[in-house]
Amino acid sequence: MSARERLATREDIEFDPERVDIDDGHVLDRLEPETQEWWLDQFGEFVPENGGFFTPPQKEAIPLIDEEHNALVCAPTGSGKTLASFTAIIDDLVGRARTDELDNSVYCLYVSPLKSLANDIHRNLAEPLAGISERCPEDVDVRQAIRHGDTSDSERQKMLKETPHILNTTPETLAILLNSPKFKKKLESVEYVVVDEIHSLAENKRGTHLSVSLERLEAMCDTSPTRIGCSATVEPLDAVGEFLVGYEDGEAREFEIVDARFVREFDMELACPTDDLIDTPPEVVSERFYDDLAGLIDDHENTLVFTNTRSGAERVLSNLREHHGFDESDSGCHHGSLSKERRQEIEGRLKEGGIDVVTTSTSLELGIDMPHIDLVVQVGSPKSVASLLQRVGRAGHQLGETVKGRVYALDRDELVECAVMLKKAEEGFVDRVFLPEGAHDVATQHVYGMAINQVRPETEVREILRSAYPYRDYGDAEFESLFAYMTGDYDGLEEKNVYPKVWRDTNDPPSGDHHYEEYDVGQDLIGKRGRMARVIYMTNLGTIPDSFDIDVYVRGSDEWVGQLDEEYLDTLEKGDVFVLGGSNYQYSYRRGTKAYVDPTSKAATVPSWYSERLPLSYDLGREILDFQREMVATLQQGGPPAVREWLRDLPMDENTVRALARMYDEQLRYAGPASVSTHDRLAVEVALDRDEYRRHYHVHSAYGRRFNDGLSRLLAYHVAQQTNANVQLAVADNGFTLTLPLNRKVDLRRIIEGIDPSEIREDLRASLDGSDLLKRYFRINATRSLMILKRYKGHEKTAAQQQVSSEMLLSFAQELENFAVMEETYREILEDKLNVAALEDVLASVSDGELEVATQTVDSPSPRAFGLATLMASDVVLAEDESAVLQEFHARVLEEIGDDATVHD
Repeated sequence: MSARERLATREDIEFDPERVDIDDGHVLDRLEPETQEWWLDQFGEFVPENGGFFTPPQKEAIPLIDEEHNALVCAPTGSGKTLASFTAIIDDLVGRARTDELDNSVYCLYVSPLKSLANDIHRNLAEPLAGISERCPEDVDVRQAIRHGDTSDSERQKMLKETPHILNTTPETLAILLNSPKFKKKLESVEYVVVDEIHSLAENKRGTHLSVSLERLEAMCDTSPTRIGCSATVEPLDAVGEFLVGYEDGEAREFEIVDARFVREFDMELACPTDDLIDTPPEVVSERFYDDLAGLIDDHENTLVFTNTRSGAERVLSNLREHHGFDESDSGCHHGSLSKERRQEIEGRLKEGGIDVVTTSTSLELGIDMPHIDLVVQVGSPKSVASLLQRVGRAGHQLGETVKGRVYALDRDELVECAVMLKKAEEGFVDRVFLPEGAHDVATQHVYGMAINQVRPETEVREILRSAYPYRDYGDAEFESLFAYMTGDYDGLEEKNVYPKVWRDTNDPPSGDHHYEEYDVGQDLIGKRGRMARVIYMTNLGTIPDSFDIDVYVRGSDEWVGQLDEEYLDTLEKGDVFVLGGSNYQYSYRRGTKAYVDPTSKAATVPSWYSERLPLSYDLGREILDFQREMVATLQQGGPPAVREWLRDLPMDENTVRALARMYDEQLRYAGPASVSTHDRLAVEVALDRDEYRRHYHVHSAYGRRFNDGLSRLLAYHVAQQTNANVQLAVADNGFTLTLPLNRKVDLRRIIEGIDPSEIREDLRASLDGSDLLKRYFRINATRSLMILKRYKGHEKTAAQQQVSSEMLLSFAQELENFAVMEETYREILEDKLNVAALEDVLASVSDGELEVATQTVDSPSPRAFGLATLMASDVVLAEDESAVLQEFHARVLEEIGDDATVHD
């Protein structure tokens, strides 16, 4: 009997043969009868919105996985990705278990970026495994288990005796298992690999590390495992698919894409508490926002509120409890600074639907299934369409439900970002993931791991590494640089307590290495050095860097004034002024774990919140430029009424419509259309601050903070060479400001136009010399490259101690030619942090004349520069100070254009 016929005989299922897509029957036909019965008992209700009994990703993915095709499954949270990935796998394993064909080893490997997600998947798989097994006439035992950093020694030992057929783990634990003398044999039987939330791994070095682990697994498995990647929001699909499956003989392995990213209905809207975010008192804006938020929570069963910082999540919860009647019984907070027990308690209540509202930062963007959430509120800009969809997608997990999200913007710059973000989300746009490539530090760990497992031909090591997508173009020069470091081919390294990791020789391996005889004479072989190699590797591998706080002291004394996040220190140059504990300090220098400053009455030049903010995505920044081009054209053609009419077609409330229309109308009337950056114009305005005796260059480069961090450093480097003056910087997502003394003047347009795109990398490298950014990233990469050991012989080095060790090595490393650790430090900063590829593209457009640099001098900052100008304002320390400065800027603009704040509504 076919599955379609079985459906028709089920009296407990609403069945209409005319309405059921025949593909549903074909999907069921692939499964064992017991799997079919379980599925129909669980999901046997026809859902017209999904076109049948299966959701779109399930309908496409189950047959592909059943036929052992590699697949990248992209579908919204709550659309059944887990069952889409696992149904065919469970069905296969249950079928084998019935005929006693399962050995005591691992057949399916599930890799998650989060321990909590691995735990949740473990719980979610228990039901289908038990339900299908119970329906089998035979005794069926398909085992699953979790293995990560929290797994006890006794549980690990138990897995050797009674091995799980499905193993849930993390990238770091997988790397350890590949070098585990006993357990690695259990992985040779793996036939399926599921990589969940693949977008969150692909964009960083955890993903790079995982991609090589999968190639090492591929090389040791009896058959090539079927790889399945899962993500709610990812782009570009082809590149991420290749990242998942890797390369063979220089070509990407075959894979299929299941693109169901937009199969669910979204109900999203941008809201603003007022149509005037400048002159409305901050306390009024806050009161209106919290009144709206409390009303939304009351109107829904379970609400999840995202903020962009942990402190923001705590602040929102505190206000709801103090002023809107919520208490510990119906509200909670979840973020990474809370204890594991507290987070697990909140997660449990969310899963059960037993809590009205939870506030969070990013910790619940991925992870556990929360089936009862029916509203997500995002406070402030999540900085990318992908992040917005990921967060809002946490709502409406019941089949056929509309995903409901509300976004609140509470400042003018975020209002623009969010307006464009929701517009692009509605159009089906997703920002690209940028994948790191050719990282020497990750390569060091894996080459070391392979050498520790066994002596092997160098050609094999190269082949495995190049099979991973991030190393597909890793050439001979890169390998020589890597091996030169790993074999210690630099004079003076051992004097710095940096010892060779491997030997590389055809004739003279270390004595006693009995594996050498297994290979033909003349082969280039790689083997490990040192008796402690395995212990060093197993206790130091991984890519997540340690971090610490910097103690700040007054220079020339022992007076301690507080602590700074070390990432914040990356933003400081000598002479920069920042606020700490309500006082202003001028940064002088750093030594190891201490920073030295001078008290000052000078204006703050670097915002105190810098390192807490998420960066705007480069792709969304480019979309903002297109939005501004259309905004300017509409204003010029029809004025504010035409703009308001246009904006009302977008998902936003009336306050947002009026606020945006007014802002851009005032911008054009004050500074003209050339003051607005678009896809073919980069606007620069020069504002003279005669009170502070400074000249501000506001560069409206809306490409996101990474790009702006890179371009601002590049321009500051060139400006300093011309003026021999200290250049102060303030960087934001929508642009940056360079500040010089009033008696120093440069033609910034000419400097930008004169930059040779082919020299950008060298200029940026030169600009990093002596910077705290270089020092920190060298420490991180030296630790990842095992140049500095975090753990050795029972001793552990803190991040602060690692920093001290790295600073003793940095100047030495900078003198070495093509030193892999130093080269990786520069690569990571330039490519991953400062977006040098985008800098080259944009400045090439300037050089080719495709992108005009438009400069003008203004008496006061223009409306689109208000956010940048407040970063440099001398009297901005507290939020109320910022509000007062904004009002002053706005009053000047209105006076200049002969308006008051109520005109043009």
